[in-house]
Amino acid sequence: MRKILVIIAAFSGCTTTPIGRPPKFTPQERTVEREAMFNPSFPDGVTTTMLGPTSQASLWTGERGSLLGDRRAMQRGDIMTVVIEIDDSAEISNSTARSRSASQQAAIPQLMGIPQRIDPRLPEGASSAALVDLNSDSSSSGDGSVRRNEKLTLRVAVTITDVLPNGVLAITGQQEVRVNYELRELIITGYVRPEDITRQNEITYDKIASARISYGGRGQITDMQQPRYGHQVLESTLPF
Repeated sequence: MRKILVIIAAFSGCTTTPIGRPPKFTPQERTVEREAMFNPSFPDGVTTTMLGPTSQASLWTGERGSLLGDRRAMQRGDIMTVVIEIDDSAEISNSTARSRSASQQAAIPQLMGIPQRIDPRLPEGASSAALVDLNSDSSSSGDGSVRRNEKLTLRVAVTITDVLPNGVLAITGQQEVRVNYELRELIITGYVRPEDITRQNEITYDKIASARISYGGRGQITDMQQPRYGHQVLESTLPF
């Protein structure tokens, strides 16, 4: 019985989805966004105990909570919205052609009377007048084309995880949506300039430096679309 349980446990490791259960969400306690919100950054020499009360009555203060205040994300732990609208298409077509023709001839009609002495001894129809006559032709052609069309439209909230010395903001965002036994994941990281953030506290993906956008999922459907580990090992090791 123990051997059977060991075999079942070994085979269960070949799939990322628990048997009979939906995939679990990533715990929020392990995310860098939560860490940034719990440990925000403050200007040099300023601590939480030094931040005194501010005026909440005036409409003309520069505070972020006022009517005219700048509410864009600027500090570690702040949240902004990234607008992803990817509509890329690429089409590449290549065509090559090559041809080559060669001809070689060698003849000895007269060489001290030797061809005339040899010809009677040759088979009927053969002659030494044209000893070599070669022709060769070669040609090759190739066509190749690449056509890709990608479209992705998303909006996701990201968190500022760090403020670099030059003022650039490091952002990280993760979104998970589970439908039945399939979990859709969206992960985005990168660096943005504060001046690129709009008054609506949004930024487009094309203004994110070193952007890393991952859109995928995990669950029963994803597992079925992936070959088993043993098949992958054989594909990578077999030479044919």
